[in-house]
Amino acid sequence: MQAILALEDARVFRGKGYGAKGECYGEVVFNTSITGYQEIFTDPSYAGQIVVLTNPEIGNYGTNADDSESTRPYIEGLVVREFSKVSSNWRSQQVAEEYLEQFKIPVLAEIDTRALVRHLRDHGVMRGVISTIEADAEKLIAKARSIPKMDGTDLAKVVTTNRPYVWEVGERSHEPVEVVGVKDQPERFHVVAYDFGIKQNILRKLRSERCRVTVVPAQTPAEDVLALAPHGVFLSNGPGDPEPCSYAVDNIRRLMGRLPVFGICLGHQLTGLALGAKTYKLKFGHHGGNHPVKQIATGKVEITAHNHNFAVDPDSLPTSEVEVTHVDLNDATLEGMRHRNLPLFTVQYHPEASPGPHDSHYLFKDFVKMMEEWKE
Repeated sequence: MQAILALEDARVFRGKGYGAKGECYGEVVFNTSITGYQEIFTDPSYAGQIVVLTNPEIGNYGTNADDSESTRPYIEGLVVREFSKVSSNWRSQQVAEEYLEQFKIPVLAEIDTRALVRHLRDHGVMRGVISTIEADAEKLIAKARSIPKMDGTDLAKVVTTNRPYVWEVGERSHEPVEVVGVKDQPERFHVVAYDFGIKQNILRKLRSERCRVTVVPAQTPAEDVLALAPHGVFLSNGPGDPEPCSYAVDNIRRLMGRLPVFGICLGHQLTGLALGAKTYKLKFGHHGGNHPVKQIATGKVEITAHNHNFAVDPDSLPTSEVEVTHVDLNDATLEGMRHRNLPLFTVQYHPEASPGPHDSHYLFKDFVKMMEEWKE
């Protein structure tokens, strides 16, 4: 079937449609990862976004139950150069097109994704519509312009869990492929994780460090978290603008200094706001698995996974209380910070990176060490 992508600035791309028949709406962003498309599909941080993948062939190794980062895909739509209708991997359980069709996600393929990505780099991310049922580009451009902007939108409320739950599964093994439970290992700490759109590999990493993990909804009051008697609090990744999440900022302020806190991505941005800093929207965001980040203290460079449209303004941080720990080498974006006096640190990137890279896994051990020192 034929498909169209129409952007709010009237740029139109025509190609072939795969996946679900229909329309989808969202902010169009691009991801430069070479592999891991299923993890991208199922990352809740992509809610409200149409994702363009720069790797030219997508879908060739299919999908399987073990590689998901949530219970379903969260991307609104997908744009690729070539979309494989077959899968050739021994772990594959379902063809990628069938997987996306099952969840009613349209796919636009056989367009020049290089031209689209260059357009987004030059002009910034923008709202767009993918349609397989409407051929009139002008109507689709009008629809794109009517989509609510990401700025000012609280999507954490949309993707968060409806109820608290305990996570029981540890990291995936490689031989055999099945995930490995860690129920027989003694638990060292209890961590309460705020779900603003949490990826499951974060929970696996915490569990592999022998932490009992209780996941709570995004709007859970700080007092309810403290009543669970945790040793530490984790603030998750998530989609949307951090500024409307005033409930989360207030809860973080009430938790700071009372327990060790570790935040990732949206959790990092919300912590920045709680510390009195400002956030801003990036021109085209950071989305990919190959971003170089420098540790300020050691000079070491980590290759990291990113997925964020907003960032914390380092010039607005109270430097007497907060130190910058990591910086992006591509554009000098603030990528990590630590409180000078309180047990609190956050990073903008994704150290749980699934499928990779794994350079930043040490941060989970740093969190455990911080809980050990706090407990003592």
